[in-house]
Amino acid sequence: MKQYPMDKVRNVVLLGQGRSGKTSFVEAALYLNKGTDRFGKVNDGTTVSDYDPEEIRRQISISLTVAPVEYQGCKLNLIDTPGYLDFVGEVMQGVRVAETALIVVSGKDGPGVGTEKGFAYATAGGLSKLFFVGRMDEEHVDYFKVVEQLRETFGISVCPINCPIMEGDRMVGLVDFVERNVKTFKNGVAEVRELPEDIGPQASHLWDMLSESVAETSEELMEKYFGGEYFTRDETVQALKAGIAEGTIAPVMCGSAISLEGVNLVVDMLAKATPSPADRGETQATVDGKEAALKADPAGDLAAIVFKTVADPFVGKMSFFKVVSGTMKADSQVTNSTNGQNEKIGKLFFIRGNKQQETAAVGAGDIGFVSKLGATVTGDTLCAAGKKIVLPGITFPRPAYAMSISPLAKGDEEKISTGLQRLAEEDRTFTYALNPETKQQVVSGLGDVHLDVLVSKLKNKFGTGVELGPIKVPYRETIRKKVKVQGRHKKQSGGHGQFGDVWVEFEPGDTEDLIFEEHVFGGSVPKNFFPAVEKGLRESIQKGVLAGYPVVNLKATLVDGSYHPVDSSEMAFKVAANLAYKAGMTQASPVLLEPIGSLKVRIPDSMMGDIIGDINKRRGRILGMNPVAGGLQEVDAEVPMAEMNGYAVDLRSMTQGRGDFELELARYEEAPANVAQKVIQEAAAGEE
Repeated sequence: MKQYPMDKVRNVVLLGQGRSGKTSFVEAALYLNKGTDRFGKVNDGTTVSDYDPEEIRRQISISLTVAPVEYQGCKLNLIDTPGYLDFVGEVMQGVRVAETALIVVSGKDGPGVGTEKGFAYATAGGLSKLFFVGRMDEEHVDYFKVVEQLRETFGISVCPINCPIMEGDRMVGLVDFVERNVKTFKNGVAEVRELPEDIGPQASHLWDMLSESVAETSEELMEKYFGGEYFTRDETVQALKAGIAEGTIAPVMCGSAISLEGVNLVVDMLAKATPSPADRGETQATVDGKEAALKADPAGDLAAIVFKTVADPFVGKMSFFKVVSGTMKADSQVTNSTNGQNEKIGKLFFIRGNKQQETAAVGAGDIGFVSKLGATVTGDTLCAAGKKIVLPGITFPRPAYAMSISPLAKGDEEKISTGLQRLAEEDRTFTYALNPETKQQVVSGLGDVHLDVLVSKLKNKFGTGVELGPIKVPYRETIRKKVKVQGRHKKQSGGHGQFGDVWVEFEPGDTEDLIFEEHVFGGSVPKNFFPAVEKGLRESIQKGVLAGYPVVNLKATLVDGSYHPVDSSEMAFKVAANLAYKAGMTQASPVLLEPIGSLKVRIPDSMMGDIIGDINKRRGRILGMNPVAGGLQEVDAEVPMAEMNGYAVDLRSMTQGRGDFELELARYEEAPANVAQKVIQEAAAGEE
C-alpha cells in the first residue's frame, strides 16, 4: 500500500445500530475497489472486519477494525465499529480519530437507538456526518419512510441526495439528484441513464429537501431558491461540500452492500466531498505544559495518538495509532509524552482487518500499527523524542454491570489475574478488583454480553476457564445501645496457665472505625496489656454476631478487669477481649446495615413514569428530577445497593438503550427487618 499525502486521506468511522450492515458495507467497498479478491459474508464468518473467533461465532462486531480502501487517488480508512451497546468503548476509539461518520441505517428497520447514539457521538466529536440506508435488496424496505424518520429525529440537516427506483419490493436503480440522472447497477458498477420527465411525487419531495438544504448554505443560493430557479450541478456540489464540512448538511444515500448497489457512490462521496485531516486544520494539544493549537503538518513535530490496543498472549501489545502531525518512521525513538517513557518503534504496518502490510513510515493524517510498545496504552500520545506534546485522550463510559469471577480449576487464580490485566490493556471499559470485605474478585463492564465476551477471551486467549456469579452485598453491623460486659479467660493445663479478665463498655461510636479508650483505675489491668485488648477487639469486629459482617460505629472502653502475675499474657487478654465483644454485641441490640447508593438516571422524558416505578420497586427514594443536556431528564434517587444487581441490563431493556445511569455508594443505614432477617438466615445457612 503506497503512501498518501494528508489531503488524500479520509478517516471515516462507521456508526449505527447492530445488524444495520456496517461490516457488509466495508466488505463491499473493499471488494469493489480491489481491496479483496472475494466478497465475504457475516453469516459465513468470512469478512475482513469480523475476523475474531468470538465475532465469527456470535455474528456481531465486537472490536473496532480498520480497513483502508484505495479509490481514485484517495485512501479511505474505513473504521468499522460495533453496533451493540456493550462495546461502545470501541466506538469512542473510532470517533476519536475520524473526521467523518458514515451512519448506516437499515432500509427495513429504520433508525434505532444505535442510530441516535451514533449521531450524538459524531456530533460531540465534531465529525461530518453522512447516512447510508442499506439492505435495500431485502423485502419490505421503505427508503422514503426512513428518510422522513431521519429528518424527524435529526432535523433539517438530513438531506437525501438520491432515492431508489423500486419494482415491487426490489430496488432496480436509483435517481441521483446531484448528477440528475438514473443509475442502474451491474455487479456493483453504475450504468448511467437519462432522467425521466416524471420521477414521481415521493422522489420529487426528497429532491425538494435537497434544494432546501443547498439554499441554506448561502444568501445567494437562498435568493435563487425563492426565485424559483434550479441550482446547477456545480452549485449543488459546492454547497454539499461546504455543508458537510460545517455539519449543517448530512447527506442520505441508499443502496445494498450485499448486491453491491450504490456502495461505490457512497465511497465516491466520501472521497470527494468529505474533509481530510488537512481540512480539519489544527488540533488542541498541550505543548510543554501549555494549551496550544497543533497544526496538522507532515513536516512538523511528530504527534500521534494511540487509539486502540490489542493484547496478544504471544506477540504482546499491538497498538493502533493516528499521526496528527509529523511522520512516524520505522526504527525510530519516540517519547510517550503521557507518562514520560521512551519507546522504540520497530517495524510499522498498515493494517486491513487482521492483514498487515509493512511500511517505512506513516504520514500525518494516516493510521498505522506497531507492536511491542511496553509502556504505551490506549489514549497515550507518542511524540518526537525529547518533545512534550500531549494530545487529548479518549473518554470512555464507566463500567456499570458487575459480577464476581472465579476459576473453574483450582490454582488458576494467577492466570486469571494475568489475563484480566492483559485484556484491560485493550478494553478500557471494564475493571476488575478484589473486594476486601466479601473476598470476591469482581469484574465490571458495560453489560452481560460484554462480560460474557471477556470470559470467552480468557478461555481462548489465556487458557483459563472462569465462571461468573452474583456479587455479594457488603453489609455491615452495628449496635444501638450501651452495655457493660465482662470477658474472662482462665485456663489451667499444668505449668503456666492463661488468665485474662476485662470489663468493657460498648456503645455506638461517632466514626466508622473502632474507637478504643481505657479508663482503668488502680492498675487492675496493667498498661502493657491495653494494646492486646485493643488488638483483640479490632480482630473481633471483622465478624459481627448477626451475619458475620464487619462491625462499624463502635466505641469500646476498657473500664476494669484483673490479672494474674504469672498466668496473664497478651494472648490471654486478646481472648478475654473477644469474649467480652461477643457478649456485649449480643446484648447491645445489634442491627444490620445495608449500603445505600446515590443513583442518577438519565432518560427521555416519555420514560419517566416507568423508571420511577421501577426505582420504587427497588425500595428507592426519589430525591428530584432535573432536565439535562440532550433533551433528557435526570432522576436523582437513593437506592439500596442490594437491589441494583443487573440494573444496567434492566435499564437498557426498559429504555431500549436510551437510558444511562451512575451509581455510587452514599452511606450505610439500618436494613428493614424483613431484609435483615433474610440476610441473617442466608448467612446461617451458608455456615452449615
